[in-house]
Amino acid sequence: CTRSMASKTQVGFVGLGNMGNPMAKNLLKHGYPVVATDVFPESCKELQELGAQIVDNPAEVADKADRIITMLPSSPNVIEVYTGPNGILKKVKKGSLLIDSSTIDPAVSKETAAAAEKMGAVFMDAPVSGGVGAASSGKLTFMVGGAEEEFTAVKELLSCMGSNVVYCGQVGTGQAAKICNNMLLAIGMIGTSETMNLGIRLGLEPKLLAKILNMSSGRCWSSDTYNPVPGVMEGVPSGNNYQGGFGTQLMAKV
Repeated sequence: CTRSMASKTQVGFVGLGNMGNPMAKNLLKHGYPVVATDVFPESCKELQELGAQIVDNPAEVADKADRIITMLPSSPNVIEVYTGPNGILKKVKKGSLLIDSSTIDPAVSKETAAAAEKMGAVFMDAPVSGGVGAASSGKLTFMVGGAEEEFTAVKELLSCMGSNVVYCGQVGTGQAAKICNNMLLAIGMIGTSETMNLGIRLGLEPKLLAKILNMSSGRCWSSDTYNPVPGVMEGVPSGNNYQGGFGTQLMAKV
């Protein structure tokens, strides 16, 4: 049985934060049994109530599943989860498929892939774009780097959590695409924030200014989908006292 035909066999998931939690839920919704862990046990409760098996550490996940997805905040977290004393590579099965959806330094992805290869496993980087909203609705964009012959198996799983799964090239190229996107998003968000602030100071009503920007050449994702000014939009961090969303400290990756 090939990996792509293995279908609804158990999937491991490490990292049940703002992004990982809804992603793992979507795997459950698509009929995949999930075995999961998180450094904060309270993060696991909701998923456990939905039927996931919760274990103590990443090594135990690797002991129970040969397809594992990780979703972690930064490069040091990924290094720890894969190569630490209770890491995935301590108990990984030969032939396992390891998919990292964290946004990290491409060099760390390459190093982790090399370490996995020594254990007979395959590591792919598959960072995401779309934020918490797209994670919840299953409409993330995945940028995948790694062995092209594994892409079909990766796409089968990731399509449960995203509407776009794009093969970028060898390990690290998914991360390269993602940090380029992050760079443009950061520039756009800074520009939108400065523009909205200037308009408000000049007496414009924020909703009106956003409306004008969004029908003009200045329109961008930060202005029309994720506006940074309170009261302009609902369902975004600025409409919820800046709770949730993507922290600025996570923007710097290399």
